[in-house]
Amino acid sequence: MVTRIGLVGLGKMGNNMRERVRAAGIEVTGYDPRPEVSDVASLHDLVAALPTDGPRIVWVMVPAGDPTRGVVTELGELLGEGDIVIEGGNSYYQEDQARAAELAEKGVGYLDVGVSGGVWGLENGYGLMVGGEKELVETVMPVFDALRPDGPREEGFVHSGGVGAGHFAKMVHNGIEYGLMQAYAEGYELLAAKDLVTDVHGTMKAWTRGTVVRSWLLDLFVKALEEDPQLTAIDDWVDDSGEGRWTVDEAIDNAVPLPVISSALFARFASRQDQSPALKAVAALRQQFGGHAVKAAGPASPGAGPLEPPA
Repeated sequence: MVTRIGLVGLGKMGNNMRERVRAAGIEVTGYDPRPEVSDVASLHDLVAALPTDGPRIVWVMVPAGDPTRGVVTELGELLGEGDIVIEGGNSYYQEDQARAAELAEKGVGYLDVGVSGGVWGLENGYGLMVGGEKELVETVMPVFDALRPDGPREEGFVHSGGVGAGHFAKMVHNGIEYGLMQAYAEGYELLAAKDLVTDVHGTMKAWTRGTVVRSWLLDLFVKALEEDPQLTAIDDWVDDSGEGRWTVDEAIDNAVPLPVISSALFARFASRQDQSPALKAVAALRQQFGGHAVKAAGPASPGAGPLEPPA
């Protein structure tokens, strides 16, 4: 029976995960470089605090890439035969196989876990997608049960497959998320553009129950509109954390058409342009082949009149 685990990374999600696991009766020793939130001073102290009457279990929740690589490598030096590392960040699934092989040489087990739930996970629970050996999954199941939403296990937890399957499933999950968010955003823009609809927020709120487009993402968007009806407090820059790109890359490699997810990803790229060189090129081409009017560049207002085509 798991009585205590280590948790590395106490950011927005990690800190809430620590609280939720503790609330389920499993003690958590957390480590973070920020001493004000950390339970111990180092990874060495974290491992030393774990009981030795069973496998020592350490869950890693740090940013993907070099931070995760560094932590997993150090844990490989501190842990030993029978211990388990769980990697819960948004890492690229192909890296999981290399990490698992590296730790296996020391007798340390490895699970990759896609975690969804964001800052709301403490209250609602986290959706978990796990990759790795069945025996390791069963060992850690009390922790997974503590984190997942209340209700049937299969509605918030899945053992997706072997090493890498958890992060692959989370990658596809996030790609779908891109498409859903883009669809809601485009629907909102069209509602707001038409004078006929005088209550855009109310219209979208009315979709949150009973309709076929209801979802938690829609609930969150309605909440955002309640706080800022015109969305004036934020810029239209939209970043991406990598999963959308990886999803599209995998679609290309496997010849799977993903037009919606691809379009949503490219829309995020477009949001970061002050001006679009591609659309400038389109305007120039329309002027050249058809004499179509174009607008002047520079500080002119959006309502500035068109330039006359060249004679």
